[in-house]
Amino acid sequence: MSFGDPNNPYGQPAQPGPGQPQGQPGYGYPQGQPQQPGYGYPQAPPVQPYGGGGFPGGPGGQLEMPGGVKAARVMLWVLFGLSLIGTFIFGLAAAAVSAAKNDEQLQDDVQFQQLADYSGSLLWGMTVIALLTAVISIFLAVKFAKGGSGVRVMAIVFGVVVAILGIYPFVGFGLIYTVMAILIAVFAGKSDGAAWFNRPRY
Repeated sequence: MSFGDPNNPYGQPAQPGPGQPQGQPGYGYPQGQPQQPGYGYPQAPPVQPYGGGGFPGGPGGQLEMPGGVKAARVMLWVLFGLSLIGTFIFGLAAAAVSAAKNDEQLQDDVQFQQLADYSGSLLWGMTVIALLTAVISIFLAVKFAKGGSGVRVMAIVFGVVVAILGIYPFVGFGLIYTVMAILIAVFAGKSDGAAWFNRPRY
């Protein structure tokens, strides 16, 4: 029994032959092509590449601090702790030199008095520098979470200045300061640091 033209989409589908597998789509349907989603089904939005329009985690801005900025913040806390210890040590040393300078047995020793004047002035100066470093370190560490581009610039300048001070007058022990200060300036100056501090606030 014949059903007419097999290419007619309005005719009845042809029965599968002995070698043809069951379950194939009938005539009128494109074979080998995936069906397009019907109307009314929303498609997923295109994936936004990293750094294209903000960072993952929030609309238009990054909610999570980048790793480099986190590391710089940790180093600021470390500098704060070290600077507090340094302030205490240098202050005690300066007070000890001043007390020895006023000793009646050493007041006639000209060389000691000159050394005490120089050492006392240097130690008091180092005490003030260590105290300022502690204050600025904790200020920047707190402001890293919500600060803007001004905090970033301040962190870079602070890192450069502390790196120089780590070479002189804080020789030896100041090497730790120098390394951490350079890393703070580098991490704050990198592109992800700039994106973090320049992110829009909502």
